[in-house]
Amino acid sequence: MPRLILLNGAPAVGKSTLARQYAEDHPFALNLDIDQVRRMLGRWRDDASRAGLLARSVAVAAAGAHLASGHDVVVPQLVGRVEFIERLAETATEAGARFCEVFLVDDGASIVRRFAERTRLAADPTHVDAGELMEDGEAGLHRWVDRIADLMLLRPNAVTISAAPGEIEETYRRLISALDSE
Repeated sequence: MPRLILLNGAPAVGKSTLARQYAEDHPFALNLDIDQVRRMLGRWRDDASRAGLLARSVAVAAAGAHLASGHDVVVPQLVGRVEFIERLAETATEAGARFCEVFLVDDGASIVRRFAERTRLAADPTHVDAGELMEDGEAGLHRWVDRIADLMLLRPNAVTISAAPGEIEETYRRLISALDSE
């Protein structure tokens, strides 16, 4: 049975890195990075909020089609609202797939350092975008950490995985172990 895996967490916690690794290790798994989809929309910066909603709609349709073909989809996305999580879960159910919700967590000070380093390196255009779109700098990052913590309380069936900096391989092993035990 294919899986739709949501990797949720604060900015720079490692969602994209783990999604890439998962797709590399699982034939035909789709790494459905919604921030990449958003970048495909013409003039998306004119209304980044609307572009984000459109990108999510496109991603949901793509996820449904890919799951229906019998292959996994992993979505590395900062999601702060239950409604979109439920939309992904419904998409999985409609496609006869299993929904796996994962929160990647790290402390606020570490997230601030990781985000600053990632933005400074500018290795991925979506990370540059995130740096430009982050409101209120460090305070905004701490709010996201708190918001994710609050959301986790509303999602008791989700898996929570510690994602400390520099522990990519260990975090990935914990992710695979958690997915295999569901």
